Amino acid sequence: MLDTGVVSAAYISAAILFILSLGGLSNQESAKRAVWYGIAGMALAVGATVFGPGVGNLPLVAGMFAVAAVIGWVLAVRVQMTEMPQLVAALHSFVGLAAVLIGFNAHFELETVNAMDPAARAGLTGFAGVLAHKTGVEIAILKVEEFLGIFIGAVTFTGSIVAFGKLAGKLDGKATKLPGGHLLNAAAALGSLVLLVMFVGEIGLEGRELLALYAMTGFALFIGFHLVMGIGGADMPVVVSMLNSYSGWAAAAIGFTLGNDLLIVTGALVGSSGAILSYIMCKAMNRSFVSVILGGFGTVTGPAAAIEGEQIAIDADGVAAALNDADSVIIVPGYGMAVAQAQQSVSELTRKLRGAGKEVRFAIHPVAGRLPGHMNVLLAEAKVPYDIVLEMDEINEDFPSTDVVIVIGSNDIVNPAAQEDPNSPIAGMPVLEVWKAKQVFVSKRGQGTGYSGIENPLFYKDNTRMFYGDAKVAVDSLLPKLG
Repeated sequence: MLDTGVVSAAYISAAILFILSLGGLSNQESAKRAVWYGIAGMALAVGATVFGPGVGNLPLVAGMFAVAAVIGWVLAVRVQMTEMPQLVAALHSFVGLAAVLIGFNAHFELETVNAMDPAARAGLTGFAGVLAHKTGVEIAILKVEEFLGIFIGAVTFTGSIVAFGKLAGKLDGKATKLPGGHLLNAAAALGSLVLLVMFVGEIGLEGRELLALYAMTGFALFIGFHLVMGIGGADMPVVVSMLNSYSGWAAAAIGFTLGNDLLIVTGALVGSSGAILSYIMCKAMNRSFVSVILGGFGTVTGPAAAIEGEQIAIDADGVAAALNDADSVIIVPGYGMAVAQAQQSVSELTRKLRGAGKEVRFAIHPVAGRLPGHMNVLLAEAKVPYDIVLEMDEINEDFPSTDVVIVIGSNDIVNPAAQEDPNSPIAGMPVLEVWKAKQVFVSKRGQGTGYSGIENPLFYKDNTRMFYGDAKVAVDSLLPKLG
């Protein structure tokens, strides 16, 4: 077993590696190295914890590691990039559930220790030994930590399950709330606050503190479910990053309960980075950060503006001819590209166009796809040069001087209704102003409104043509026609 000094040094090293990992993930060139930093940090943290002082039942721990490793390996091999958003949501639910179970286990341990006589307590070791030597004030603080860890974990658990269902198409992507809406959430939160006071102060419970934990857990499970059900599908990327933040704070709260410094640091890193990312994405969607926490944004405030005109289709020959004549091309990828797994074909299209001397760039909206950075990952996988992949703020002013824009599976992020229709569910949301280009081609499977259910006037504009069909098949059909 490792002594306390070695474990502390390992925890500090792991924390530094986690910070380097987060810093490296902010840049595409350093992202791969950053992932290895994270892997090394987690391996170091787990190893130091398992072989640290006070840990027993190593055969059981080894068995659980083996089972988890097999499950993780199978998921990594089988899950496609298109399924990554719902996988991330599912993994967040595991973190939440773990926080709930650890919180309850800590309370069970506390009750067991309290029931012992002083002589028996003196011989305790490990976590039980720590509990046995806590003062009354420290026990009260521990109860607050347990309560918060279970509460945040339960909210994360059910919220993540609902997010998984919406992202996987198993639940309706529209915002849905029970009668009473936010009042129900507020009542559940207020009830949880009252239970916290009763639980910590042992007011009116008379040795039945566990009932308060059970009731609070029920309230928290409801809040997580109802919050995310009340958020529309168009806003799921923000929900995923918010749940990431929740899972971090749940882990930090449990870290305080267990007295594990690294868990506190790691949870704080995840929680704060998730919150910052959520704020950035909310700003990109013109949403209030508070409204994300409360849920229920992205809903219609009045009758939508009528759309005039019709969608005009174009075939591969027409698109290829326009590309051959163009000098500048901007490609706007969206979730449709991920579904069709068209990133390699798009990369080849980019290579051929650049080989013909044309300027080709990519415009990435902060919430493109169903996961933060989704499009960047796909393009990096397809080896699209980093320097031609630009963020919305970097490229939006260039659309008026662009000959051709190709929109591949995007809807809300190129929807002019955000600027033109104050009653649109996405009114005020910053979007890629693709309609200002000379020609716009939209690669789309059909005439439906897509995942968010919001109609897009772009498809009816005079300079827009609809290139129907599977994105990969459509792009592949262009390649032999390019000069």
